[in-house]
Amino acid sequence: MKIYEFAQAPNPRRVRVFLAEKGINVPYQQVNIGAGENRTPEFLKINPMGGLPVLELDDGTRIAESVAICRYFEGLHPEPNLFGKGALESATVEMWNRRMEFEVLANTAGAFRNTSDFFKGRIPQVKEYGELCRAAALKRLEWLNEELANREFIAGNRFTIADITALIGIDFGRLTGIKILPEQKNLARWHQAVSSRPSAKA
Repeated sequence: MKIYEFAQAPNPRRVRVFLAEKGINVPYQQVNIGAGENRTPEFLKINPMGGLPVLELDDGTRIAESVAICRYFEGLHPEPNLFGKGALESATVEMWNRRMEFEVLANTAGAFRNTSDFFKGRIPQVKEYGELCRAAALKRLEWLNEELANREFIAGNRFTIADITALIGIDFGRLTGIKILPEQKNLARWHQAVSSRPSAKA
């Protein structure tokens, strides 16, 4: 098996961090988004959506979307558990992972896509929308700081995929000036803890 990815993109990083937490090694093949390699006819045969990452199994089966790839490996290697155990914890982790996806990662990505020169002339950009995304992301960091006053990690008292999604979203936001503020001490404490894990460097 192998994973098609672009090392600088946030969703491929989510899979790398997840696999590092599991201690799983999978070969990676780089697909340069900046050079448009993900939009070539050859790659669109691999993933018609053009997105990364894509897991390709030995039998040729392909799984796209980063969380789907993570769920596949969670099924094969259930420990350490990162999606929750039992109905309640699994639902709680799912809830918080989706919140981190929609409220943090989607807004930091929206700001980047619509304001960065990286995509200039390559995709339609609406600068005003990008600024709205940036403002929304900053508000969500305020909210997350308050939430983390009551627990150690995003979805509870242990590290899960929700922390991975939040980490990659917040780190990606730095490219457009979305940063943890000095007064957001709960969020800064959490970020320091998860960034110190060896997996964060994957």
